[in-house]
Amino acid sequence: MIQVSDIAARQIQFLKERDQLSERDFLRVSVKEGGCSGFSYKLDFDKEKKESDKTFECNGVQIVVDSKSLLYLMGMTLNFDGGLNGKGFIFSNPNASKTCGCGFSFNV
Repeated sequence: MIQVSDIAARQIQFLKERDQLSERDFLRVSVKEGGCSGFSYKLDFDKEKKESDKTFECNGVQIVVDSKSLLYLMGMTLNFDGGLNGKGFIFSNPNASKTCGCGFSFNV
């Protein structure tokens, strides 16, 4: 399962409204090779699901993850920090053994 904090859910809803996306659009969370620590996180809005995708819902946010990325993301919490020194979306991933200072790169 993937968790979404209340503040991250509000930010996701704000972005959907700003970009005039429909309720059918969902948040796709994935992992790709690259980044300074080996893997990096990717967030996109999407409206097409693949057969092997897994779907979660948390705090009113529908999250879709491909089966390969789910191996690296299971148990993760997506948060958001938008203060003056805020980082934007923050990935709290219990599977990451090492993370980069940018917060978007990790290793297992």
